[in-house]
Amino acid sequence: MEQRGLTTGAFAALCGTTKETLRHYKDEGLLRPAHQGANGYFYYDVEQFYDYYAIAIFRQTGTPLEEIRRCQQTAGGTLAVLREQRRRLEQERRKLEQMDFVLSHAIGSMEWADPDMVPRVARFEREHLLAIPARELEGLMEPGAGEDEMVIAVLERCQALCREYGMQPDYQLGAIHLPKVRPGPGTISHLYTRIREPVDCPYCLERPAGDYLCLCCRGRWDISGGYDALTRYMEEQGVRTSGRVYACDLAGFLLNGVEKNAAALLSVPLDG
Repeated sequence: MEQRGLTTGAFAALCGTTKETLRHYKDEGLLRPAHQGANGYFYYDVEQFYDYYAIAIFRQTGTPLEEIRRCQQTAGGTLAVLREQRRRLEQERRKLEQMDFVLSHAIGSMEWADPDMVPRVARFEREHLLAIPARELEGLMEPGAGEDEMVIAVLERCQALCREYGMQPDYQLGAIHLPKVRPGPGTISHLYTRIREPVDCPYCLERPAGDYLCLCCRGRWDISGGYDALTRYMEEQGVRTSGRVYACDLAGFLLNGVEKNAAALLSVPLDG
């Protein structure tokens, strides 16, 4: 640093950028050096660091150079651009939060290394669910509709509700069975997907935290044998359970729908 200011190289180092970027901003009229010395070199004042910092923020939020130039001319222009960029950042933040929510649940699901069809006790944290009554879904489908039509109806209804209430789902589908009823395909009360946080919506349910008896079914679409194995274990071992039975996909949708990669988890909260 000299008395007359910072050289282009020193100012670039201070700002964490390159001399080529500063030269480009100078040519575009966004950030000109404070003065030129008798030796022909350009010099920047230290205070211009904040000018560069403001430009960098605009650039990181995708603001074109011409728009930055315009907003530099008036405080009102700057305010309008800042508001627009904050709106864009909020949209991007929500996208990133949604991606993190989906990926973290997918990682957690796929890390389950349970032996196939072997019951065990595991601790689950609280989860928020968007749960749609099975009767309501039946009303959205034609009589005799197949499994594909059912999945389409669930996804379309989930998407509509998420738009209406501002929910962020992971779209891993699960089923809830009535308590005290031998679980099976014909005893489903709700179909659900997990959501990132609870909202004021009549379709929101909470799966409570606690100890669950669970069983993993691997390599098959038909998990009815898992229901039988879980029920048989409870009867033989005298295990007391309380509450709904949950059946959920363990991120099989990330594995291209190949049956040998399929994995589903059955779980029911333990009584006490």
